[in-house]
Amino acid sequence: MKNINHILFTGLMLLNVLFFSSCDEGFEEVNRNPNSPETVSAALLLPHVIRNASNEIVGKSWGIGNVVIQHSAKIQFTNEDRYNWGPQGNPYNVFYNTMRDVTNIINLSGEAGQNNYVGAALVMKAMMYAFMTDAYGDLPYSEAIQAKEGINYPKFDRQEMIYQGILADLTQANQLLGSSTETMEGDILFQGNVMKWKKLANSLRLRALMRLSKRQDPSAAMQAIVSNPSTSPIIESNEDNAALQHLQDVPNQHYLFTTRSGSFDEYRLSKKLEGVLKAYNDPRLFVYAQPTEESGAGLIGDPEDYSGVPNGLADEEAYGYSPTGDPNKGGSNYISRVGMLFSCLACSPNASPIGFQTMLISYSEVQFILAEARERGYISTGDAETYYSNGIKASFDYYEDRLRVANLGVIADAVQPDPAYYTQTIIAFSGSPQERLEKIGTQKWLALFFSGLEAWYDWRRTGIPAITPGPAAFFDVVPTRFIYPTSVQALNGDNYEEAVSRQGADVITTKVWWDVD
Repeated sequence: MKNINHILFTGLMLLNVLFFSSCDEGFEEVNRNPNSPETVSAALLLPHVIRNASNEIVGKSWGIGNVVIQHSAKIQFTNEDRYNWGPQGNPYNVFYNTMRDVTNIINLSGEAGQNNYVGAALVMKAMMYAFMTDAYGDLPYSEAIQAKEGINYPKFDRQEMIYQGILADLTQANQLLGSSTETMEGDILFQGNVMKWKKLANSLRLRALMRLSKRQDPSAAMQAIVSNPSTSPIIESNEDNAALQHLQDVPNQHYLFTTRSGSFDEYRLSKKLEGVLKAYNDPRLFVYAQPTEESGAGLIGDPEDYSGVPNGLADEEAYGYSPTGDPNKGGSNYISRVGMLFSCLACSPNASPIGFQTMLISYSEVQFILAEARERGYISTGDAETYYSNGIKASFDYYEDRLRVANLGVIADAVQPDPAYYTQTIIAFSGSPQERLEKIGTQKWLALFFSGLEAWYDWRRTGIPAITPGPAAFFDVVPTRFIYPTSVQALNGDNYEEAVSRQGADVITTKVWWDVD
């Protein structure tokens, strides 16, 4: 009986071995899901990278950038305006998650010899790291995005080193772009125009070099760019703007188009911006703000129909603010909303889903960078006054065009200033060197409306124009950085503590490395 059982058991085992061996043949091929590829092409990854980065940048414009630089002010829930800032989870989390796709593009396209994709990915990488380090300071960089290599707790690199990497990536991108022949499908920023990517790379180099100018002499590097446009082209007209065009349909309209009217209405024209625009007789007043409800002016009014609110008021004071001081004539109906070009669908039937673009860097900004560089003697090419005038005119031209796209022709017709605008003493490129630099800085500040956090970053470098914290502000100085996210403090504590001990306290008044007096 035992022999029979043994024979039966042995036979069953043999059948099992034969069965599972035959089933295992081709197992990996049979069980691979053709609808879930293990690798994704650069053409599918690139639009995700561009959209994520752009959405985060424009989001920071609305939430903090416009407020801290006093383009706008809040009339309710005024914590941002009073510098009651806690740890900022973004752009940190969004950008590091997006950086994984950047790394995949670089690796996949590099292996395939698709240098245009690699170059574009390097540009996006540099842009995101610059945005982050200008916000936080020291960051994970050399060890970032290496979890597959076993680095789960990356060290924080000094900002000086991060900027070396940023400039190196942009230089490499300029060299790679145009050195291969693949068509850049999925390029929602420039529709595959490689030359515009090259111009973006070199324009961002100019921005970065100017940012570091109080720490490192940018003269040789800036001059090398501007003196050799065939090798290092830069943005040279509004047609080259790195501006993400939004689409008509969900979910691709501009950032604010689908927000609720209450959220849109929290932010209003600031008293600071109102004062400068009116002192300059500047028609961008009609672009950046709407007439007050109380004025009854409709889409456009006279300058007296526009009123701002001071920054940094407590909630009750801000919500009931009266421009005239008459307590019976205060509140939201007496304060101008942010301009119609930026308006939400629930706010007005005249709102446009496509008129506003997410601006990453503009021709106007590049011209102001060159004007300052020439005025400071960093470059010997061109004329500072010409660059300055070009920057001003480019801003007016850009808004006229976008207003027409948004079917807001009645405002577009009023955007171009009278020729006398340029000859006003307060605007004409004259006076002492410091006065000329202040004019460049102020016009740059005006042109950088709704451009992410760039106006704030540039103000921290120049102090132009003068920004004074409001009466209910939690600090008596304007913030100079973001606090690291709480997740970083909790999950990468040792490296976080090392960075803080080196950089300074993790508070919003600590200055980053390049921000020196």
